[in-house]
Amino acid sequence: MLEQLETSNQESIITLYDISWEKFEAIASLLEDTKIRLTYLDGTLDIMSPSPAHEESKSTVGLLLEIYLRHIGRRFYTTGGYTLGNREDGARGEPDESYNLDFIKPIPDIAIEVVITSGGVNKLEKYRRWGVPEVWFYQKQRVFIYHLQASKYEQVDKSKFLPELDINLLVRCLNMPDQYDATIAFNQALQHEG
Repeated sequence: MLEQLETSNQESIITLYDISWEKFEAIASLLEDTKIRLTYLDGTLDIMSPSPAHEESKSTVGLLLEIYLRHIGRRFYTTGGYTLGNREDGARGEPDESYNLDFIKPIPDIAIEVVITSGGVNKLEKYRRWGVPEVWFYQKQRVFIYHLQASKYEQVDKSKFLPELDINLLVRCLNMPDQYDATIAFNQALQHEG
């Protein structure tokens, strides 16, 4: 079954419940060298095989964000999808992309999640436990931004870190069918704005 998930062109998620941390770690060690992604929160385990559309979307979001950060001259560090969390958090997983702004920190300033298929894990809850200040979801051709305020996430219209970023322009370019064309159009629009 896992082999079939790994080679499928469709994104697949299997959700398992009542999984102890020890069982989760055993499953994680078995799947360590695969493209399978695991997200764990309080006994719920999502096992995902990312689709090509998922991987292209996460890369496009990252490329456009990096174009914007270079355009405004903001120092940034791509931290990718490194694993966050531990037993004490009761949560473990990876963002699709993540960024530190200005300087390197142990927790990213912005985490990005591309949602094509949903599982059983509450993704905002895992980020809250890790203290990630801002989470962006790209889902159904829209961007949803959540900012951590007083230990809970509030959905906001614009990034607290990048308040001048035109989210509508970002979404228009994200929804273009060709990644290269999207990056060129976004860059040209930024040049005309500034």
